[in-house]
Amino acid sequence: MKAIRINEIGGPEVMQLEEVETPTPQEGEVLIKVAAAGVTQADLAQRHGTYLLRTRTPMTLGMEVAGTVVALGPGVSSPEEGTRVVSCVEGGYAEYAIAKATLVIPIPPTLDFVHAATFPVQGIMAYQLLREVARLQAGESVLVYAAAGGVGTLALQLAKLMGAGPVIGTAGTKNKLDLVRRLGSDVAINHGEKDWIERVKEATGGRGTDIILEMVGGRQAEQCLQCLAPFGRMVIYGRVSGEIAHFSDLQVIYENQAIMGYWFAGWMRSRPERTAVAARELMQYLATAQLEIIAEHTFPLAEAAEAHRALAQRRTTGEVVLLV
Repeated sequence: MKAIRINEIGGPEVMQLEEVETPTPQEGEVLIKVAAAGVTQADLAQRHGTYLLRTRTPMTLGMEVAGTVVALGPGVSSPEEGTRVVSCVEGGYAEYAIAKATLVIPIPPTLDFVHAATFPVQGIMAYQLLREVARLQAGESVLVYAAAGGVGTLALQLAKLMGAGPVIGTAGTKNKLDLVRRLGSDVAINHGEKDWIERVKEATGGRGTDIILEMVGGRQAEQCLQCLAPFGRMVIYGRVSGEIAHFSDLQVIYENQAIMGYWFAGWMRSRPERTAVAARELMQYLATAQLEIIAEHTFPLAEAAEAHRALAQRRTTGEVVLLV
């Protein structure tokens, strides 16, 4: 089978399309014929060697896929062969991928593979950030920083579905701000403008927001903390900038604020039952057309390096997907 492999860490140029052996599902596993694979910021970090876990090369990138079950390992009876599914995997940038049977989720016929492919990681992340980590309560205000990305576009919609208000989204261009508004943000703010923090305060009566979701890190994370209300919770789920943020412990103490971290892989490893709950609720939203997945940027598998460049250069909105 064909797969995108890296034999060393580095820039997009280290990604190579290679011919490798098709894997065989073992006990408790299924083999998925991949139709589409989601591209995430975590993939970029793995390739660059800045992921939370050490990148062990050679390896095939890719953590989320959509496709069809074609083989079952020993001890697995469902889902049946031929079932359309999504799943978290290791090595999703390939024609076939192995998944744990317990992580495989059948998808409705109304959901195509391209849109489904970004559901297993980015969809569950958005849900858990709000429900499990920030513990959003109805009526609380939410700020989603960099809201036009894969997780951000879903988090905006989920916050509204969970009863938040007002919901504020930030982005860096007019087109992205238009998308943020279309997805239901009560207020859309350009975080590249000098007064963006003041605008957040104005939109919340001077308090700031009860919840902030932030994934850039560094100076941007420090600025976000200035937008947090007393007794508020800021959840950091990435560090795309590569910069370390520095926070004032005195502010956090004085304002009774909480800064929390979130790592998807840690939840999958330690609390798989909670990720299953998130998956079921998200699928209900999708099946009833309450949640829109933005997947406007697709690339052939062979052009995975270009997909990484586009995501890194912030030339994309919503999800980025490889077509296999």
